[in-house]
Amino acid sequence: MDSLSQIALGAAVSVAVMGRRTALWKAALWGAVAGTLPDLDVLFDHGDPIANMVLHRAESHSLFWLTLFSLPFAAVVAGLHKQWALRGRWWLAMWLALVTHPLLDVMTVYGTQLALPFTNHPYGVGSVFIIDLLYTLPLLVGTIWALAGRGSAAGLRANALGLVLSTAYLAWGVFAQAQATQVAKASLAAQGIAAQHVLVTPSAFNSLLWRVVAVSGDPAQDAYYEGFYSLLDPAPTMGFDRFARGHALTAQLPNDLGVQRIQAFSQGFYKLHEQAGQVFITDLRMGQEPNYIFSFAVARRNGGALVPLAKPEQIGARPDIQRGLPWLWQRMWGQVIPPPR
Repeated sequence: MDSLSQIALGAAVSVAVMGRRTALWKAALWGAVAGTLPDLDVLFDHGDPIANMVLHRAESHSLFWLTLFSLPFAAVVAGLHKQWALRGRWWLAMWLALVTHPLLDVMTVYGTQLALPFTNHPYGVGSVFIIDLLYTLPLLVGTIWALAGRGSAAGLRANALGLVLSTAYLAWGVFAQAQATQVAKASLAAQGIAAQHVLVTPSAFNSLLWRVVAVSGDPAQDAYYEGFYSLLDPAPTMGFDRFARGHALTAQLPNDLGVQRIQAFSQGFYKLHEQAGQVFITDLRMGQEPNYIFSFAVARRNGGALVPLAKPEQIGARPDIQRGLPWLWQRMWGQVIPPPR
């Protein structure tokens, strides 16, 4: 999730755990710090843009490593405030603020390696968009209310209610995703599309409009499909646009590390395409046709052969806001109109 959501979650969790045992501003401040710390891994350069992408949300988001880190971290916090008698309570607050960060991240589609060092599998439920104010606002309002009330019972109840409402919104996202998945699979079957992988994830800033990506299970088709379904659509059906996936280019780059990393990290939701003598690999999970955030140049054409680049180059593009936002608003409310291309 975005940094504001993680700060708000960490602060709310810490306030809920510490209650009146310490000054509320101390609990909120250290909870916000703990909620931010895992994302500081973006400050480390792993050598190239693809490595930076796939190694984000790695060790710093591991439940195991965060649990170990929480022990000395909580001891430092308790020592700074001369509250050694509360070290156990401070540990619980800091541990929860730390581990709820990757647990929230795993609800997005990006991929969080929360089981390191036992497996580097990038877990991602994909039931909430990375920025969604309906998740974040209850946390912010509850924590601010608690701080303004200086630890009053009403303020602490407001903070707890913010946590309950934000968690309920996550549960709603899982339910809505299941509904959209059911419609997507039925529509794919009705249209004779044999899908090997199906991704269902919310479009930007909401949980009403869902984007579906289906990767064909037939290599001969060399295709993936994109479609959209709103929970407010007049009928439980959806259409799909077909796009080339670039299997032939994949076969020409069998040993390219960047390609292998995206193949594994995207869990099969990727494409390759060639343009102006360069070959690009794209993670299909984040963005929509034709604009994707994570797209990388990995090779160039030299005569008839593809030569891998010494270092991949990120060329990802964000959607056209001027065209995309009006379409998103109308499509979200059930107007079945084609997406901007």
